[in-house]
Formats: sequence, C-alpha cells, structure tokens
Amino acid sequence: MELLNNLLLYIDSYLGSAAYFPYLLLGVGLFFTLYLGFPQVRYFRHAWRVVAGKFDKKGTPGDTSHFQALSTALSGTVGTGNIGGVALAIFLGGPAALFWMWMTAFMGMTTKFVEVTLSHKYRVKTEDGTMAGGPMYYMDRRLNMKWLAVIFAIATIISSFGTGNMPQINNIAQSMEQTFSIDPVVTGAVLSILLAMVIIGGIKRIAAVTSKIVPIMGVLYVIGSLSVILYNLDNIGPSFVSIFSDAFTGSAATGGFLGASFAYAFNRGVNRGLFSNEAGQGSAPIAHASARANEPVSEGLVSILEPFIDTIIICTLTGLVILSSGAWTQKFENVFARTDLVFVTGQYDDHNDADREQLYKYLNGKKDNTVENYSGTVQVVDGIPKNNGEYTILHARSVAEDVHFIVAGEDPYTGKLPIKNGQLMKEDIEVVGKSLIHSAALTSVAFSEGYLGDFGQFIIPISLLMFAFSTAIAWSYYGDRAVVYLFGQRGVMPYRILYVCGFFWASFADTTLIWTASAVAIVLMTLPNLLGMLLLHKEMKQTVKSYWEDFRSGKN
Repeated sequence: MELLNNLLLYIDSYLGSAAYFPYLLLGVGLFFTLYLGFPQVRYFRHAWRVVAGKFDKKGTPGDTSHFQALSTALSGTVGTGNIGGVALAIFLGGPAALFWMWMTAFMGMTTKFVEVTLSHKYRVKTEDGTMAGGPMYYMDRRLNMKWLAVIFAIATIISSFGTGNMPQINNIAQSMEQTFSIDPVVTGAVLSILLAMVIIGGIKRIAAVTSKIVPIMGVLYVIGSLSVILYNLDNIGPSFVSIFSDAFTGSAATGGFLGASFAYAFNRGVNRGLFSNEAGQGSAPIAHASARANEPVSEGLVSILEPFIDTIIICTLTGLVILSSGAWTQKFENVFARTDLVFVTGQYDDHNDADREQLYKYLNGKKDNTVENYSGTVQVVDGIPKNNGEYTILHARSVAEDVHFIVAGEDPYTGKLPIKNGQLMKEDIEVVGKSLIHSAALTSVAFSEGYLGDFGQFIIPISLLMFAFSTAIAWSYYGDRAVVYLFGQRGVMPYRILYVCGFFWASFADTTLIWTASAVAIVLMTLPNLLGMLLLHKEMKQTVKSYWEDFRSGKN
C-alpha cells in the first residue's frame, strides 16, 4: 500500500500538486469571470428564479426539473469534501487554505456556468430515450476532437471511483466505526446494497432520491454547525483574522500545528476547493444535461449556485467549526496510519522554536531543512519505545506523543523494530499515540466542542452518511453517461456492478491511499475540460448574449 501510495503521490506531483495547476484552475475561472463580466454576481438573483421554476414551460425536453438537476449535481459535490476535505485542507495548510477554497469557489461559479452551458447545448438523446451530456459531447460534436472526448470520458469513469465512490464510503465507514463501533465491512455491505437499489433505476430514481436527501442533510448540518460556532463565538473574529492575514504568507505554527508555507496553503486550498465544488472538473454538467430546458444558458445559470452553496456556505461552516473550536491545533489519541507516520533522526521538541522551524521546513519541502529520515532500530519494552535522542516520531505532520506499539491490536510489543528511511518495516505492528488528526475524524471532534457537547460528534457520521452516500449515487450517473458515450447502453450494467463492488471494497481500505487516488483522478478530468472550455470561449459569449436578447424580447 505504501508503494502504491508513493507512486500515486509521484503522479500527482505532476498533476494536482504541481505548481502550475492551482494557477491554471483559478486562471481559467478568472478569465471567464472578466470575459463574461462577472456573471456569478450579475446573474445570481436570476439563477434563484430559474431554480424556483419561474420560467418553466410544459413539453420542454429533458428528464428532470431544474431543482432536481441542481439537487443531483449538489449531491455529487456536497460530500466528504465538505466534511473531511475542509478538515484536511486546514490540517495541511492552516486557516489560509480556507481563503483559497473561497477563491476557488468564487471563480468556480463562473467556470461551472460555462461548462454546464456548453454541455447542455450539445447533449444528445440516447437509445433508451434519456438525455446524455457532458464535456465529452461538446468536445466531440462541436470541437471535432473525439480523441479529447475519449480521454475525458475515460477519466470520468476513473474519477467516478476515485472521487464519488471510494473516498465517500471510506469516510462513512471510518466515521461509523469511530463513533458507533460498527465494523467497516458491515457499513460497506449495507450501503452497497442500498446503492445498487437506487442506481439501477437510472437518472429519474436518482433525481427523486437526491432531491429529498439534499435539503434534509443541508438543514441538519447547518444547525449542528451553528451549535459549535455560537458556543465559540468569541473565537470567530480571530478565526476570520487568521484566514485573511495568513492568505498570502502561509499559516504560522500554533499548538501542535507546525505551520504551512504560502505555496502549500495555496495549493491545498485550491486542490481541496476543487474536490469540494468540482468547478472545472466537468462532472456536474453531466447531471445538468438531464434538465428540462430549451435554453442551455438557463441551466448554466442554475449551476452558478452550486459552488456558492457547496463551498461558500457549507465548507465555510465546517471551517469555522474547526477553527473556532481549536481542535485543529490539538493532539488526540489515535491509531497511526502508516502513510502518515515517519521517524526522523534526532530529538525534536515542538515547544522549542528552533526545532519547530526545522520541522516546518522539512514538512513543507524547503531545500534548506536539516531534518533527515531515520534508519536503524527502535527498542521497545512492553509497548513503550526506548529513545535516547536517536529519533523523533512524527505522525500527521506533528510530533507524536505517548507512543506505544501493539501486536494484533491488543498485546504490547517487546523487541527491536527495524526502521528504513523513516518507515517502520514490520507490518503487523499497530502504532498508537497522540498527534494531530485530520479528515472526518478532526471534524467529528470539533463538533463535540459546542452546545451539544459529546453528542455533537454524532452529527458527523449522520451527515457523512447522507452527504457521501448521495455523492456516490450522483457519481454513478456521471460514470454511466461516460460509459454510454464510449460503449453504448450495453456497457451500463457491467459498470454499475463494478461500481457497487468498488464501493464495498473501499469501505475497509486505507484512507490516505483513497484520498491520494482521488486527487489524481480529479485532474485527469479537469485538464481536458479546461482546454475545451477555452477553445469555445467566443461561442460561450455569443450564446449568453443571445439568451439575454431573447429573454428581454420574451422569446424564452
């Protein structure tokens, strides 16, 4: 697993984690924001009126209403990215990462508007009478770049597993195990059966289910978030100050958090922002293509609301819960994930300014850092490591405390443990101790720091269950539309079976590996989509102009 994770990290270093990617993503959003005259601001009110059905007409071709299409698309975006993803971004980049998530969302409102409009414009009716759309269709039918459309469709299928499937059930199962002690295999088996029952019904059943789940889960999550934010109201001001003051400098060290550079906070904020709202990825246009509308721009306007609801509202609530509670700087008892565990040479104390500076440089990839990975042995007696200053154990980007080693999950280990280049080489050893935590576990702890007390932590598994399960439902539709494009209707059922099997497997797989795989899959969709959008920028502007001319004259 470590080798596979390292390979995926290497690939990601040239994709989502590469220096160019955040600038490219934000740059495309900024270009269209300026080119189309800030549509996310000018058309915001009109978008709500379209969703409310103010301009609906009978007999309009499509499979779903504007609201159902928005609900399906939102169910695909509102998921672990809003709960675990925000926590991961803050864990990696500090408060500054939340600022860059906002910027990604603001620019993403325009990006989403463009990709949905173009995708809806070139949608087609399939063999079974349902609509199929998405960037692959405008790439093929308008740009005559079938090779690019094929790349996008293949990437969509991969991403349906890496974004909408595996990270979702993995976070649900992890949360259910932590809160209710339910075996991940049981969680995976039950939800896999439910998933199969929903997705076999196609887009109409999917839309019917998601249009009911999305409003309920949104209200529940807002109430739970406010119970923490209002309880920690005195910390809200300082939280906002840290978000903005650190935006262009990086986040300073505080508590167990060792600090994050500007580049790291910027990259992680944009990356997690994309994972959360998917603007530019090209996934949501597939759901919006099913909407009943003659005018593609009308559905594009509906999509403007997605990043706003997903990131500006829900992700902000999550971020403020985590920051105001202070949980992101505290160390908690947890079982260490091997992919987050490293031994470094020498003794480092995170209360010492000089040591913190060196560890900051090491964790942020600075060239002038002097920290080296440890190779040697660790002597352990009754589970407790004997350390004469030869090494320091880091876990989850923090100095680990009260570390002990266990065999088979319960018996203290005694003996020597081999360490090679910072990695523990003995596979059957479980490492437990105090460190920073991240993803859904961090959000869960933060939710217990409010008026609801320990009961607050139950909001996360319940919210994750609804958020993430609905995401998996929506992404099954994205994947099967890509399968229809590549192989026709005959490929849909084999895909759905494989999708459900992958969903079950991921319930008990390593969390870090799943997140890394999803990061790679996202960018494999995004790059072709951004290229296609840029090539059609003139057509997009003309399409928008024609829509408003017809609207003012009463033709639509």
